[in-house]
Amino acid sequence: MASRLLWVRLNHGEAGLETLKTGVSGELLAILEGGIDRAKWYPVEQFIELNLTIDEQFGTGDLALIKELGRHSADANLSTVFRLFLKVGTVKWILARASRLWGLHYDSGYIVVREFPDEEVELEIVDFLHPSRVHCLSVQGWAERAAELSGGRDIKLDEVDCRAHAGGERCRFRIRWR
Repeated sequence: MASRLLWVRLNHGEAGLETLKTGVSGELLAILEGGIDRAKWYPVEQFIELNLTIDEQFGTGDLALIKELGRHSADANLSTVFRLFLKVGTVKWILARASRLWGLHYDSGYIVVREFPDEEVELEIVDFLHPSRVHCLSVQGWAERAAELSGGRDIKLDEVDCRAHAGGERCRFRIRWR
C-alpha cells in the first residue's frame, strides 16, 4: 500500500493524496490518515480498494493503471531494498524469489514459478483466498518490471488464466524476454 501512496505523491503531489482520500471508505481513510506502517498487515480488500480508487481518480477507471502501479511497486521495492539482488541475479533467479517474497505481503496463498528453457517462466498464484482482477494485474506489472530491472529486454507477458477474469480456474501468466 505504501508504494501506491508514493505513486500518487510522485505523480500528483500532496493535493493528489488529499483527492485520493475523498474517494475511499471510512476504514481505508483511517489507515491513510494514520500513515501506512510497513510492518503491519492490512486486509487485502483495502489494498484492492486503494488500487481501484487510484485507477478511478487518476486513470480512466478501466483498470489500465493497475499494471503501472504494480510496476511502480517493483521500482520502489526492488531497486532499493533488493538492489543487490538485481545486480547479481538473472531474470529467472529474481522471479523465482517472488515465491519467497509472497509471504511478506500476503497471509494466504503462494506463488509457484515454473522455469522453461531459454528465457521464459510461468507464475501461478495458488490458494489465494481473495482472487481479484486488480490483484492479478498488479502482480503482472510487478513481474514485468522485475524482469526488466534484472536485465530482461523485450518483455512479453501473456495471461494464461485468471480466476477473477472470464471464469478461469487458476491465475497463471507467462513471461518471455531476451
